[in-house]
Amino acid sequence: MKFMKLGSRPDTFITTEAVRSVNSEVVSDLIVQVKGSRYLLHKFPLLSKCSRLQRLCSESPETSQHQIVQLPDFPGGIEAFELCAKFCYGITITLSAYNIVGARCAAEYLQMTEDVEKGNLIYKLEVFFNSCILSGWKDSIVTLQSTKSFPLWSEDLVITSRCIEAIASKVLAHPSKVNLSRSYSRRGPRDDISCIESDSRRHNKDSSKIWWAEDLAELSIDLYWRSMIAIKSGGKVPATVIGDALRIYASRWLPNISKYANLEKQIVHNQSESDSIGKHRQLLESIISLLPAEKGAVSCSFLLKLLKATNILKGSCSSKMELARRVGLQLEDASVNDLLIPCVSHTCDTIYDVDIVITILQQFMLQVQSPPTSPLRRKGDFERRRSRSAENIDLEFQESRRSSSASHSSKLKVAKLVDGYLQEIASDTNLPLSKFISIAEAIPGFARLDHDDLYKAINIYLKGHPGLNKSERKRLCRILDCKKLSMDVCMHAAQNELLPLRVVVQVLFFEQARSAMSGGHVTELPSNIKALLANHDDTAKTSASFSKAKMTPVNDQWSNASGLKSPKSNISTLKMKLAEDDDLDEHNADEIGKSSRIKALCVLPNRPKKMFSKLWSNNRSSVASEKN
Repeated sequence: MKFMKLGSRPDTFITTEAVRSVNSEVVSDLIVQVKGSRYLLHKFPLLSKCSRLQRLCSESPETSQHQIVQLPDFPGGIEAFELCAKFCYGITITLSAYNIVGARCAAEYLQMTEDVEKGNLIYKLEVFFNSCILSGWKDSIVTLQSTKSFPLWSEDLVITSRCIEAIASKVLAHPSKVNLSRSYSRRGPRDDISCIESDSRRHNKDSSKIWWAEDLAELSIDLYWRSMIAIKSGGKVPATVIGDALRIYASRWLPNISKYANLEKQIVHNQSESDSIGKHRQLLESIISLLPAEKGAVSCSFLLKLLKATNILKGSCSSKMELARRVGLQLEDASVNDLLIPCVSHTCDTIYDVDIVITILQQFMLQVQSPPTSPLRRKGDFERRRSRSAENIDLEFQESRRSSSASHSSKLKVAKLVDGYLQEIASDTNLPLSKFISIAEAIPGFARLDHDDLYKAINIYLKGHPGLNKSERKRLCRILDCKKLSMDVCMHAAQNELLPLRVVVQVLFFEQARSAMSGGHVTELPSNIKALLANHDDTAKTSASFSKAKMTPVNDQWSNASGLKSPKSNISTLKMKLAEDDDLDEHNADEIGKSSRIKALCVLPNRPKKMFSKLWSNNRSSVASEKN
């Protein structure tokens, strides 16, 4: 920190009965009132350097021994006035980055220019400011911070803009060329909004490039915004470094999200809390406006945390949509916890904001649309010498293939993410069926290599919404592909009384067909499923037609959580479900026909046995022929 001393005389200012005066043998003849404080001073030293005091004294008549001058709007208060007064008396004063702005504004107010006296205070302050303050990193930061106390004066005297330009020039310069006192490592990590996360490795890697971020994080949002705009306009700082700097600033100033979520309903009746929310909302909007446009400049986790803060602070719709668009660009990097954005609106009944997640998924699907594939080249094209344009086409084709492959990989990751998210929100009793289905169907079918996680989400939703009617349960289960269920999940689904009977039969059929095609190793069915293939008199005969392999036990995670009946549930329960399934809408004739065929499975016990036996015998013979 640099400083400058002016004057050589000792300090002779004293305080007597709330009045400041100079200890001198000469009687004072001037009273100056500055914001409620009185100063008994002398005209000669002050008027010889202050043009404004000369004019004020000439305008006010001398009615007594002391001439009174009032300075009600003096910038900087009594501290700045005493600096100027002591300078006039030749008393030693010390100037630094902490008080130079106040002294400069006070000197300008008193008009201590070169026209009044050579080597006046304004001239000395400007020399010190330009040669020392602006050349130092920490001095520039502290000086810029102090301009908040004198915003209009600082703008008029071009102090603020000069500090910002000096800071930006040092950030854009190579660190080795800047002689700074860095304070980046002096503070520990903060996680006010959990912004410090897995990016720490990249942060450590780029610490030499982001040495300035912690110091700038001390600035108020308006000064920080202007400084970052100046840094970004230089075009030399990478987007990832800008993103890390914004993350550090957000963790420094944004409040704890959970605190605001819990107090949201109380804030409406608390004016001070409302004012605080307004300030933080402005801060958040400014951070969002500074986000680099490049994909990956900031982590997806940080973007979603900003989105949570926007929800809680009731940010603008445009900010929410901008964040949703950015999250959609890199959604494959998100986690389930990141997507659990609390819904704090009075008009929203759900625990989490599922609407914004639907918007994010829509943005993701728009961004990962596979580019059109170039037509295949003929064999002869490889034999001919290719022109430069043909080589360019090749490069575009390869880039297209890589982009398509990346999009496919992203969809696979996002499909797993969506299924995990559905499991988290499925137990919410206020979650509408339409929104659950919309989220599930936002991802194309090929992106789900298996439907185990989707089945778990559906099962949780069915248990959390026991009031669903039969048509709603069928509508929900249409998103499930029984062919993509694993063995354990199939066995659980076959015994799940919450599922529509049609789904149970589909699960049974696909599992038995898959077992038969794999070599005839068919597992024994539980008793309630056997009733679908034969009546209770022929159960033993039907079960004998299957393989002697033991039934795979149901996974503990299902048996403990499902609350379903054991494999030996009564046949009457299945007949009741068959009766329910038979009660279909009259408008859907095709559905009625299917229900009749399902019911016939119990009425005609020998028919399904022959059908499955024929299917398995054909599969075995085809397998044997392939082996031969």
